[in-house]
Order: sequence, then C-alpha cells, then structure tokens
Amino acid sequence: MFEAVEELLVEHADLEKRLADPSVHADQANARKLAKRYAELTPITRVFREWRQAGEDIEAARELAAEDPEFLSEVKDGEHRREELTEELRLLLVPRDPSDEKDVILEIKAGEGGEESALFAGDLLRMYLRFAERIGWKTEIIDSNESDLGGYKDVSVAVKTKGSAEPGQGVWARLKYEGGVHRVQRVPATESQGRIHTSAAGVLVTPEAEEVEVEVLANDLRIDVYRSSGPGGQSVNTTDSAVRITHLPTGIVASCQNEKSQLQNKEQAMRILRSRLLAAAQEEAEREASEARRSQVRTVDRSERIRTYNYPENRISDHRTGFKSYNLDQVLDGDLNAVIQSCVDADAAAKLAAAQQN
Repeated sequence: MFEAVEELLVEHADLEKRLADPSVHADQANARKLAKRYAELTPITRVFREWRQAGEDIEAARELAAEDPEFLSEVKDGEHRREELTEELRLLLVPRDPSDEKDVILEIKAGEGGEESALFAGDLLRMYLRFAERIGWKTEIIDSNESDLGGYKDVSVAVKTKGSAEPGQGVWARLKYEGGVHRVQRVPATESQGRIHTSAAGVLVTPEAEEVEVEVLANDLRIDVYRSSGPGGQSVNTTDSAVRITHLPTGIVASCQNEKSQLQNKEQAMRILRSRLLAAAQEEAEREASEARRSQVRTVDRSERIRTYNYPENRISDHRTGFKSYNLDQVLDGDLNAVIQSCVDADAAAKLAAAQQN
C-alpha cells in the first residue's frame, strides 16, 4: 500500500508544478482535469505525511522511554494515532466512483397507494430540495405531473453544485444512494377512519451526462408531441407543446411538458434522456466487470425497498445499512446527512474489504 502512496506523492508534486505554470491554463479543459486530480491526491498526501510524522514521533518517544518510563504513555498514544491514520489512508486509497463530481437528475414517481403515494412523492421532493438548499446546491424542476391534491405523479429535478466540490462531496457522490423504493407509513390525508396506511414512491438518480459523453443519433430517436395536462383539467395547453422522446435502440423514453414551448420541452427531455442512457451504459459496464471492480455495493441495491418513513413513531429506517433514528420531521426538512453518511460508510467498507481480498 505504502509503495503506491509514494508514487502518488510524486504525481501530486508534479501536478503542483504543472498547475503553477501559467501556460498550462491556456487549455482550460486540461487545467480543470489536472486540478481535479490534484484535489483528489491532496488528502492522501496530507494523511500520509501525518502517518510518517507519527512514526517518527513514536521512535523519539521510545528512545526517551528507555530512560524515563513516563514517556511510555506517549508511545501508546502515538501508536493509537498511527493506527487511525493507517485506516484513514486505506479508505482514501479505495478507488473512487469516476462520476462522483457529476451533477444529477433526480426523478420521483408515485407508486402504489394512489393519491397518498403522490402526496408522499411531493414530500420526498421537498425533502431533497431542502437538503440541496442546506448544502448550497442549485435545483431546477425539469418536468412534473401534479396530482389532484397537490402531490406529484412524477417529477424530475436537476441538482447542481455551485463551483467545484471537494472530493467525495459532489452531488452524485451524496445522492446516488437515494435511488430505490421509499416506503411511508402514516395516516393519509384521504383517510377518514384514522387508520395507518403503507404506500411507496420510487426514486431514480442518474448522473447528468454532457453531450460529449453520450452519442445520440437523430435517426435513433422518435419524437412525439402532445398536449400537456394539469390536475383537475387545469393548466391544459391549447397547443401540442409537450414532447416525448424514445431512443429506439434501447427503448428508453424521456418526456417533458413543463415549459411553454415545444423547443424548450425537447431540450429538457434530451437532458433526461442523455442521463438515462449514460446510467444504462454504466450499469452494463458494471455487469460485465469482475466482482471486485464493481462500483455498486451489495448493501446499496437499488432494486429493493431501501427506506421506511414511519410518521407515528417519527422514525426513519434505512434497510441497507441498518441506520435508524427518531427525527423523521427533521429529515423531511432536509437533514439527510446522517442517513446518507451511513450509506457512504457502508460503500467504503465494502470496497475496502474487496480491495483487501485482492
């Protein structure tokens, strides 16, 4: 492990010199790429230097302890600190998801449960919007289909970081664990007898793709236009401005009806389509990869129910990691960090175990 770190230290020093050269910044795309790699290596460099210094401090304390036993406590403290730094270094060396710094498109769809499920989808949307607001991310609702009581049958929102994010703190790095089935247990607004019902909504999170990442040929697309609709017959357009795009080779469909013009709806639908195509390509690559190289952790299986929101007990439970807390009201107000961190930790632990097996 430490031989690999030495190589990374050399790379880090080389990147520092290159980024200090003004001529490098003439090519902005290359400069951003170098700066991103430099930011990835900086924490590794810092922790390794602390680890090396801790070793030197331990040796110095041992020499002093040979003459004065009181220094033995410093030896033990130093050894404990070095063990902590060793573990931190191992985690930093775990291969990162190359999409971690990407922005995302987050889609929420009502499931079984009718109007109550649509209302819960609306609650999830507000939760994610508040979470993004707390962190300082930008959000943009791309498409939505409201229900009669003010919920959402489905809604798509783009979530973007402002500027460059710290390693591991990008939008995809934090929100990729949210994909799956979210279950709610509560007394619905439509329930007159006060009985607790269970319903669910689905969440899909995909990294937003740049045009250069996904090649979409015009001949591979079928574009249909239709009239958008609103709840209760309201806000119904009088022109065919809504757009549905079908990618014929894969059958993947994206649609948008929020914008007033057909052109704007087409552009938004293409954003969703590109992200779905990128996600499909990445999933296919993961299926073909060996078990050790798969980036998706077994404990974070998007095909399963991932979380339960229990209103009577004010409890939230993540079924993949075992996380449980009784502050559901705060979580729904955007305080999602602890829940997400449990998934990040489970992901890192699984990747570390896989790396150690190899």
